[in-house]
Amino acid sequence: MTTLLLLVLFWFVCYSYSLQLPPMEPVTWPNGGTLTNEWVHGLMSSFEWSSWNLPPSQLPSVMPVNVFDSLILTASKILHKERNIVHVDDLDSDSKVVVVGDVHGQLHDLLFLLKDAGFPSQNQFYVFNGDYVDRGAWGLETFLVLLSWKVLMPDKVFLLRGNHESKYCTSMYGFEKEVLTKYGDKGKHVYRKCLGCFEALPLASIIAGRVYTAHGGLFRSPVLPKRTRGKKNRKVRLLEPETSSLKLGTLEELMQARRSVLDPPWEGSNLIPGDVLWSDPSMSPGLSPNEQRGIGLLWGPDCTEEFLKKCELKLIIRSHEGPDAREKRDGLGGMDIGYTIDHSVESGKLITIFSAPDYPQFQATEERYRNKGAYIVLQAPDFTDPQFRSFEAVTPRPKANPFYDFENVIDSDDEMDKSALDTNEEQASH
Repeated sequence: MTTLLLLVLFWFVCYSYSLQLPPMEPVTWPNGGTLTNEWVHGLMSSFEWSSWNLPPSQLPSVMPVNVFDSLILTASKILHKERNIVHVDDLDSDSKVVVVGDVHGQLHDLLFLLKDAGFPSQNQFYVFNGDYVDRGAWGLETFLVLLSWKVLMPDKVFLLRGNHESKYCTSMYGFEKEVLTKYGDKGKHVYRKCLGCFEALPLASIIAGRVYTAHGGLFRSPVLPKRTRGKKNRKVRLLEPETSSLKLGTLEELMQARRSVLDPPWEGSNLIPGDVLWSDPSMSPGLSPNEQRGIGLLWGPDCTEEFLKKCELKLIIRSHEGPDAREKRDGLGGMDIGYTIDHSVESGKLITIFSAPDYPQFQATEERYRNKGAYIVLQAPDFTDPQFRSFEAVTPRPKANPFYDFENVIDSDDEMDKSALDTNEEQASH
């Protein structure tokens, strides 16, 4: 009798689980274009529901193209008005600032993080350090959720650019194919609008005048072009600096960099955006080219100290490296708990924060990394004493197919394929 009851109970649970919820009503753009908390929470619920109940190609039945257009246009206008460095200064004794690292299209983990840390509010600020898309199956939904919070609370939510918010990375690691799959004949339009919004994302933040955050980290002082003598229209020739001549850039130079590029250049005079998005810390002193990635820099503890002291800062918080990248880095900690303290120097600390648990979603190896994600909470009085909160991945995840060849793609953004980058630039110019 007990066995029969268990079988009936098992059948009932399976049958209940197999039942789909009633179809979700399509999201509509509010009259007057003013978003509310209810609208943003409704969008998050719609995306979570669709991830469980609809194939990717039916996302437009939940998020129509015209609503997407309104959201991304409104958000892009806000972002374009922000400077390269956004200042998070309107803080008081009750304020908290949550700093979030890479989320990489892991929608359900992002929704958990927002609930766990507390949703944005008048006293709850957020700084997102980039890499919203690629690798995970819900990059578009993840990015749109964050844009909706930005539109709702533009002075409380700050979205910075990561290296994956680029044409090169999104064509390699899945986001482009994801958008084309989800929006079909409108996919190219949606993808182009996303790329335009990526270009608008600021590069860094300064929190309470004491904390610098950026996706990759530090950057060089720009090299001025040297013209060769001869004809007026002869092409400007840029001389690549020797490693010994590299020096740290200043916040003033970062403010003047040109960020509106589809792919931050790895050569030429506008190198600061590429450095900010792609650079990594090292335990070796000095500045040197980041040969492993093919773009950006490596900087040592002495550079961290110099930057903190010169800028009168106490913390550098960057992201950019998950467990796959960190297992190859000598002398630096792994990403098992979602964060590492990489440099501890006289003037302060350098921290790496990574917010995508059990990353990447699609792994070619039999044994998964099973890393935790983490976020940082900064509080009064001076917002320089980081509180770390680690969390596990949400389980189960909805079944999903990858949008890139995860078994053969270049691993952890290493060895940038510069020929592919050149091709993207040529396509963008036509």
